[in-house]
Amino acid sequence: MKVRPLIAAIAAMFALQSGLVTAAPKASGKAATSKVAKPAVKKAAAKAPVRKAAAKPAQKKAVAAKSATRGAKAASRASARAKGPAMRVSLRKPAVAAAAIAAPAAALADEPDTPLALDGSGMPVLGSSAFYVINQRTGEVLLERNATEVLPIASITKLMTAMVVLDAGLGLSEPIVINEADIDQLKGTGSRLALGTTLSREEMLQLALMSSENRAASSLARHYPGGEEAFVEAMNVKARLLGLWNTRFHDSTGLNPANVSSPRDLAKLVAASASYPLIREFSTAHERYVPVHGRMLRFGNTNSLVRSPEWTISVSKTGYISEAGRCLVMQTWLHQQPVVMVLMDSYGRYTRTADAKRVRKWLEQTAIQRLAAAPQGAGG
Repeated sequence: MKVRPLIAAIAAMFALQSGLVTAAPKASGKAATSKVAKPAVKKAAAKAPVRKAAAKPAQKKAVAAKSATRGAKAASRASARAKGPAMRVSLRKPAVAAAAIAAPAAALADEPDTPLALDGSGMPVLGSSAFYVINQRTGEVLLERNATEVLPIASITKLMTAMVVLDAGLGLSEPIVINEADIDQLKGTGSRLALGTTLSREEMLQLALMSSENRAASSLARHYPGGEEAFVEAMNVKARLLGLWNTRFHDSTGLNPANVSSPRDLAKLVAASASYPLIREFSTAHERYVPVHGRMLRFGNTNSLVRSPEWTISVSKTGYISEAGRCLVMQTWLHQQPVVMVLMDSYGRYTRTADAKRVRKWLEQTAIQRLAAAPQGAGG
């Protein structure tokens, strides 16, 4: 009986030993498989660089194509910038007499408080291409450049518009209505005077002078006896009566670049305007509120100098269209003398008012004796 358990135990031990032997080759097989797989991976890795190398030329071509496209676009943009916008016909005159100081003058653009600079002759360097400064009382010309050049005058026109309206003796309280005929079809400028706005002739006159409102000036001409055509004719007749031989008008607003004059003529125009109390009042007022479709709208003066306590200004008018550049005319008082300043065809937003400051500073520094020596008296 004891033999059978012994045989069984031996048989079990034999079976267990057989199992271990059988399992060993399987583990060895796995190791072998792992060892065999490594060369395959190496082969795959060896092939990979070949594929990358083959891909590089294609990538380089794509990059080159993109670079060429970007280069073409950049060249196109550069060409467009070089050509610039479509050329626009301009009636502006070059400052021939100021060629020697063109570089210093160019530096004055858009500088509201540029210090006074003098040229080789001791004259102030200005950004305006044409100007004329005169002592209105004595007739002495204090400063001038291109004084007889005929240039577009833009909204300086409205000084003549105001004189013609006042000369006609029309009722200032008469209501005037803005309609489609007052819309600017020439330059496309806007206005806060909406269609249907009804204001008195006095209010229209002040907005035209103070805020350079084009629709107001147009409406004033339309409501003149005989209409706009008769109004423009009256403007040119008045110009002849004042001796403005280089001056022509084609509309009441100044939007038409065919409205032309010279700095010397405009000095006469300013002096004549100063004899009208309403023109003096309206052109130098700081602001006015008027009702437009049930709302009170504020309109301010286009000449910031009228709000300065340093200035005493009796007549003021600004102007701008592309053909005229930025213009400013004034009658101001220096050492109790009426001085008329005409500044035409300036560039830059602040140049015209900065030029006026330079002229005043120059007069105070170098021409004070001439101003102080002038005879005293009342003036426009």
